[in-house]
Amino acid sequence: MRVLISIRSLEEVLPAIRGGADIIDLKNPNEGSLGAAFPWIISEIRNYNKNMKLSVAIGDMPNLPGTASLSALGAASCGADIIKVGLLGPQSVEDGIFLLKKVVKAVKDYDPNILVVGAGYADSSSFNGIDPMKIPIVCRTAGADFAMLDTLSKEGTTLFNFLNLTELKLFVNQGHKLGLLCALAGSLKLEHIKTIHQLGTDVIGFRGAACSGNDRKSGVVTFERVKKIMNTAKKLTDENSHLIMKTM
Repeated sequence: MRVLISIRSLEEVLPAIRGGADIIDLKNPNEGSLGAAFPWIISEIRNYNKNMKLSVAIGDMPNLPGTASLSALGAASCGADIIKVGLLGPQSVEDGIFLLKKVVKAVKDYDPNILVVGAGYADSSSFNGIDPMKIPIVCRTAGADFAMLDTLSKEGTTLFNFLNLTELKLFVNQGHKLGLLCALAGSLKLEHIKTIHQLGTDVIGFRGAACSGNDRKSGVVTFERVKKIMNTAKKLTDENSHLIMKTM
């Protein structure tokens, strides 16, 4: 399991890298759960470190496939390795597939090596969005690489307030059966790492837990918090590797 740390500025890159983050994820928390950063900030961060794995969010996207595909191409041209689009606007599986397919085409025509993430919302029932359990089939049909779940609401709730362990395990298993990588986020805390790891997900995402005061908007990513997250995740990975070796 790889750990993604979401940053909002160049100033937050160094503590995230020094803390050991596997993936640096750029977003703008002021614009939402998957708020889009300005293109010059993407370029600035890409130029700061050419070797890091850089993920870029392009927004909690309304049902505007043209806008989404143009935004995705912009992120790709600025140096993103991974592009995440929040499927906020589409209310049907068909609309979600259509939008995401256009994003995939825009990105893959530019560079087939860039990965595309279709992100659904565990709390989609609050805005009549796509059923989160249908996100893997949307992503697979559209040709995306990752199926992800996040939460639109960040007001005192987490991923686990909207989906139980059985549902999350089903999401991950379904994604894997369809040949997708799977990512989980949604105001996750340090104590959630073990549970997420046991679900078998490929990527776990953090913003608030990596920030001072656990504040995703007003706080800043700190080395100490990122290191604590990474140490917890690494310990679980090492323990799992030990158990596998012991049974061989």
